[in-house]
Amino acid sequence: MTDPCPAPFNLAHYVLGQADRLPDKVALAVLGPARAERWSYARLDRAVRGMAGGLLAHGFRPGDRLLLRLGNTPEFPVAFLGAIAAGLVPVPTAAVLTSGEITKLAEVIAPAGILAGDGVALPEGFSGPVLRDLAPLMTHAPADHVMGDPERLAYLVFTSGSGGTPKAVAHAHRAIWARRMMHQGWYGLREDDRLLHAGAFNWTFTLGTGLLDPWSVGATALIPAPGLEPAALPLLLKRHDATILAAAPGIFRKLLATDVPVRLPKLRHGLSAGEKLPEALRQRWMAATGTAVHEALGMSECSTFISGSPARPAPQGTLGHAQAGRRVAVLNETGQAVAEGDTGILAIHRDDPGLMLGYQQPDGSLDLPLTGDWFLTGDMVEQRGDGAFTYHGRRDDLITAGGFRVSPLEIEAAFQHAPGVQECAALALSPKADTTIVALAFVGDATEDRLRDLAAASLARYKQPRTFIRLPALPRNPNGKLDRRALRARVEEAS
Repeated sequence: MTDPCPAPFNLAHYVLGQADRLPDKVALAVLGPARAERWSYARLDRAVRGMAGGLLAHGFRPGDRLLLRLGNTPEFPVAFLGAIAAGLVPVPTAAVLTSGEITKLAEVIAPAGILAGDGVALPEGFSGPVLRDLAPLMTHAPADHVMGDPERLAYLVFTSGSGGTPKAVAHAHRAIWARRMMHQGWYGLREDDRLLHAGAFNWTFTLGTGLLDPWSVGATALIPAPGLEPAALPLLLKRHDATILAAAPGIFRKLLATDVPVRLPKLRHGLSAGEKLPEALRQRWMAATGTAVHEALGMSECSTFISGSPARPAPQGTLGHAQAGRRVAVLNETGQAVAEGDTGILAIHRDDPGLMLGYQQPDGSLDLPLTGDWFLTGDMVEQRGDGAFTYHGRRDDLITAGGFRVSPLEIEAAFQHAPGVQECAALALSPKADTTIVALAFVGDATEDRLRDLAAASLARYKQPRTFIRLPALPRNPNGKLDRRALRARVEEAS
């Protein structure tokens, strides 16, 4: 996909561009244990344009930031797309954030208003309008889409920086057009697909892969009802003929841990992102379902850019190839290309159509940090001779051991198949000043002696964990992604 985004353009108009052609087709099905709530394309399109009209009638104007404090209900995507249709700038946030946490985010974006669900924390001291009853907005007289420059700001999402401080990522309307590179470069997406995503809507992986992209091709998006436990998913996936399952690795792990057999006759494949998919988990899923899981590497600043796909599966031990149309390179800290086969920082060119506009600053300006013409992602990779990329983790997660920099993923891989290890994570600990050791936190009933023997047989001495910490569970964020900062705090507390 190399053709430029058309102009004038509106992200919401593009996402629901199939509504006139497929008015009666199910666009969205919310899957509950007893029944499913279904939204046709015509109903969804009408609600989005009604939301746009209702927001404008409330006095909001194009360019206003609108903070979304909503849970996993249909109102979330309707509000998101309705705001964009009207030229507003929605800012989705996790419903689980506390008042103190959301107050800090609100200080960055200065919202003109808030759309809020029941029981969701709001920013302290906010004096602007807070709209809780969204039904009248969705049934308001519809507004026309505000068309314009595809480079203009469409929405903001928050992501954590290397220091743990959330950053407001600004995306242009063209971001949805650039996502077409993933349709065949990762998803293998078709109009007849029924795609279920198990994550929270505020997560860009869920919002894009689970909702916006399926709708843009006329497919059906399936979402679990709020509060639905992962144990119920196998039955619902089968009952509702899911053809693609998208989730973080933790969800695939939970599905395999249930007592319900994972029998999914209509499933074509799975999609995984958010953190590295352990090879052992991929193989277990294949054995249980007979379907592959295609993995992608991405970030909130640029969606995904490297992946395997049904048409081009990733070679063994790699993430896959750069999607057609992406502009990526492997560079060193100063922005120079590394030699083939060397590990470096994955970088995205400033002209990649999916790259963010920048991080919004408190004064409203946008900052796009570049090294030369490249945005350094912080992901450490190696590009092989066949063009495939091997992943070595985040730059800020690397462990210094024996004077060497080691990826925790390399250490963790040695234990993925170990009997009695359900999941594990490597980290560095400092038991005393000027001393750093490798540690392995794990869930399961494996013995320390067995793990030490395995380490000795699989890893160089400097990579071998010196201590093993058994935990009841590894800490994960609301989207199921391993929280390495919380893990360190939990291990240090237990030590």
